[in-house]
Amino acid sequence: PASSRPRMAAPEQPPRAASAEAEPAGGYERVGAHWFYCRVLDSRERWVPFSGQDSERLEEAHGSGGDKEDLVVPTSGGRYDVYLKKRQRVAVYWEEEVSEVRRCTWFYKGDKDNKYIPYSETFSEELEEAYRTAVTMDEWKKKLESPSREIIVLHNPKLMVHYHPVATSDDWGSTPTEQGRPRTVKRGVENIAAEIPNGEPLQIDHLVFVVHGIGPACDIRFRSIVQCVNDFRNVSLSMLQAHFKKAQEQQQIGRVEFLPVNWHSSLHSTGVDVDLERITLPSINRLRHFINDTILDVFFYNSSTYCQTIVDTVASEMNRLYQLFLQRNPLFKGGVSIAGHSLGSLILFDLLTNQKAAPEEERSEEGSSTTWSSRGTEEVKEILKKLELSEYCDVFEKEKMDRQALFLCTEKNLKEMGIPLGPRMKILHYISSEREMQHGAKPGSPSQHDPDNSRNCQYRDVGLGQVSANYPQLNYKPTIFFAFGSPIGMFLTVRGVKRIDPNYSLPTCKGFFNIFHPFDPVAYRIEPMIVPDVEFEPMLLPHHKGRKRMHLELKEGLTRMSVDLKNNLLGSLRVAWQSFTRAPLPAVEAASADAETETEAEAGAEKQPDTKPEETPPAVKEEASFINVGRLNGGNRIDYVLQEKPIESFNEYLFALQGHLCYWESEDTVLLVLKEIYQTQGVTLDQPLPGGQ
Repeated sequence: PASSRPRMAAPEQPPRAASAEAEPAGGYERVGAHWFYCRVLDSRERWVPFSGQDSERLEEAHGSGGDKEDLVVPTSGGRYDVYLKKRQRVAVYWEEEVSEVRRCTWFYKGDKDNKYIPYSETFSEELEEAYRTAVTMDEWKKKLESPSREIIVLHNPKLMVHYHPVATSDDWGSTPTEQGRPRTVKRGVENIAAEIPNGEPLQIDHLVFVVHGIGPACDIRFRSIVQCVNDFRNVSLSMLQAHFKKAQEQQQIGRVEFLPVNWHSSLHSTGVDVDLERITLPSINRLRHFINDTILDVFFYNSSTYCQTIVDTVASEMNRLYQLFLQRNPLFKGGVSIAGHSLGSLILFDLLTNQKAAPEEERSEEGSSTTWSSRGTEEVKEILKKLELSEYCDVFEKEKMDRQALFLCTEKNLKEMGIPLGPRMKILHYISSEREMQHGAKPGSPSQHDPDNSRNCQYRDVGLGQVSANYPQLNYKPTIFFAFGSPIGMFLTVRGVKRIDPNYSLPTCKGFFNIFHPFDPVAYRIEPMIVPDVEFEPMLLPHHKGRKRMHLELKEGLTRMSVDLKNNLLGSLRVAWQSFTRAPLPAVEAASADAETETEAEAGAEKQPDTKPEETPPAVKEEASFINVGRLNGGNRIDYVLQEKPIESFNEYLFALQGHLCYWESEDTVLLVLKEIYQTQGVTLDQPLPGGQ
């Protein structure tokens, strides 16, 4: 792109016919064009500039005759296509209203306008011609009337004004220049202080699909998933520039693409809204409509009928987006990750737990057939030992019977093996009781391979209690699964899964991060379900600027100070109490005993604050850092908590809703996502953040 910029600048030069006149006049240069598109927000039009990179590409296509050929130019990182002849901007990956595109050179702004608005291309050409004539002939204060009878007066190169249309019946005979306050007119995008965005790197290193939660709105401003993911992407670009600058300069990395996945519209287009409308009470209409449109999504997901619609939509949409992305980016060799917010994370978790690993992966995980068969034989021996039938171990070993084969045995099979009636009944009763206790467990789940499970059944399959649905398969294996503000832990507990087997991992995804705000009322932890016997805090996400927030440091400092004061006070009281309760002794002995006791007590009082409060935190930190949280995230920590902002710490309840919707613009969240994604490619941060794993 850098090498092609000089060629792209060619269309901005004055045409040959005008150059002969421009030189004698000594001042006229043809205006440089910049491309804009129109975005409608709350029924108001807003003209937004394309990035400099996209505008140059559009101008180059325009100069090469793309208007006649109806050329299609990809913009905004390939997420939008511009049809040059139709002057339309069309979304590629999601449904969105078509935006008008305009090649802009002249702009105006009224008193009530916040930003400059571009004139139409045809009228801009008329203005440019009038301006060229005024400069070359040095004839100013010329009036130009637009098709809508609006008057533009060119007073001088720096003062050009636009007057409103003249009234149709004007009894006073006022001139156009007296019709209200004029608008300011500017020539060229460089004179309107437009915020032209930086272009995105062309190279895409990784693709992330983002699934929304309940309802059509995803944040406190009631924006759609497309708008929220746009924010997330923009924050990621700024984080790349701030924390991966070396890798960018060495051209090791480009960027990460985030694409939204929308399932809400498909669910509510099934006609269920009409059915709900019939039974909804007329009172408190807005609240009931809000509940029908948002909170009921949770109940829909727990219905087998609508759960099937939701999982089908999410899986098919992600597969469709993946294939479309590969078609548009044939050189893409990166990985794919998935992220879910709120209920979206639960949908993805259920999808991932029902993915089928490739046979070769299953074999590699299980190890060699010899190792697996020997492990299976040992499991059967454990079961027979529990049933006090150890004398039949040789029979089962001879038949190469493992746990799975045992559970497939019928009474006829056991009889053919020569097992007497009594032991047969014991074995069959054990098999039936285990099946009842593990209702819903899938073949090959970790709970069925755990020998300890045969004794206490403490690990239940994570698929237990899932809604009965046919979970589709994804066309790729996700690298990492990110859950934002996720209720996965709560849903698993409600479904009857009290503990997750430490040996369990998602079949096709080896990474799992549960990220949440401390005040998020919907978020729940995962790690205590894997390690329930040890209390430890989630990993604190480091601030993206490289330190803990000041109010948290102050809070920790005050806590530490109060502990020190408490320990010192307790030590002093202990000394006083010992001096009062000591048995009476002769004066000399009492004095020496007092000195010894006082010395020991003072030493104890001095040691006390040094040992208790200062030795405990390192132990806790060490325990939290090196605790084994199982294979769900490849042996790494799973739960990560954001640092609350200073204003949020004043009232937890006031900022609870904001805590659930804060992830889209959270630099700390985005930085963790980027760090973990690029770590899989061997690329690290410029400087490790303190407190990071």
